[in-house]
Amino acid sequence: MDLSAQTPCTGAEFVPDPADAAAYAWVLENGRLDAAALAGHFTCQGLDPADAADALGRLTAWQLLQPDPADAGRWRAMPPQAAIAALAAPVEAAIQRSRADLAERQAQVAGFLSHYQAARETVGSTGEIEVIADLLNVRAALDRASAECRSEVITSQPGGGSRVPDAMEEALRRDRALLGRGVRMRTLYHHTARFNGPSQAYVEAATALGAEYRTAHELFGRLIVFDRELAFLPLSDGSWGALVVRQEAMLAYLCGIFEQAWSLARPFAAAAEDGLEQVSQELDRTIVRMLAAGLKDEAIARRLGMSLRTARRHIADIMVELGAESRFQAGVAAARAGLLDD
Repeated sequence: MDLSAQTPCTGAEFVPDPADAAAYAWVLENGRLDAAALAGHFTCQGLDPADAADALGRLTAWQLLQPDPADAGRWRAMPPQAAIAALAAPVEAAIQRSRADLAERQAQVAGFLSHYQAARETVGSTGEIEVIADLLNVRAALDRASAECRSEVITSQPGGGSRVPDAMEEALRRDRALLGRGVRMRTLYHHTARFNGPSQAYVEAATALGAEYRTAHELFGRLIVFDRELAFLPLSDGSWGALVVRQEAMLAYLCGIFEQAWSLARPFAAAAEDGLEQVSQELDRTIVRMLAAGLKDEAIARRLGMSLRTARRHIADIMVELGAESRFQAGVAAARAGLLDD
């Protein structure tokens, strides 16, 4: 019998079914389980006699009716408090068993902690790659790396107009602590970040504290490196996990990619200060080159740090401007116009 269908779990007072209440009162007075006699009582009370047997079954399942230990032929209607205790006893016992089992398993697994730490220290001295699968542990690892950082943080943050004020405020609090310790911070954004109000406000505040920012139309991907000793990369499965790199050669390679992109990027500036027309022309030339290279809309949007809808709007405008009906025609027209020449 499914008791949950009868007992509410919302905290509201439970009103017994009239048949159950009448059956409980009858057994309390008569001291026996007799479905036929109870059916006759129901008839006198204006209740459906067919409900008598079911009512006795429910009351018994709820421990409200129990055999009288002093008289094998009699039944007792138990106080509700006693029935509650009787129902709770096996559940509480099961919980205690589960807790004991959990504690035993935790102790068994904890026995491997010293082996893990020793192996990690050994591997870490020669280089290490670690996968952190969930966002909570990624944030914890980033917090530790920020707290232990001594000299430099370099970051590539693709995407431009998707940042929100709350995220920027949290980032500014974290970066203020780093900059306050004299840590040099350099960050690469997409050009589209210059058109985002929260990004502009954040960069202005962080720049005043000593941080450096540059933007480019194309970035190589997301990257955070602390002291050129510890790097965080996104996982390829699109999850919120991260790949943690401590291997010296790979760190040098990643930092080299960043430095190359940094040298080609332009100092962060608001769109109005940097010239809206110039930025738009550069964006169009970049999209034309990507179209000519055969990139799909999704890839273009991702590499430029803009939404797919915005990328498609730019592509449509360029196609109209070039008088092209296909990407092949757009490539040919762009080449004739000299837009593909570096």
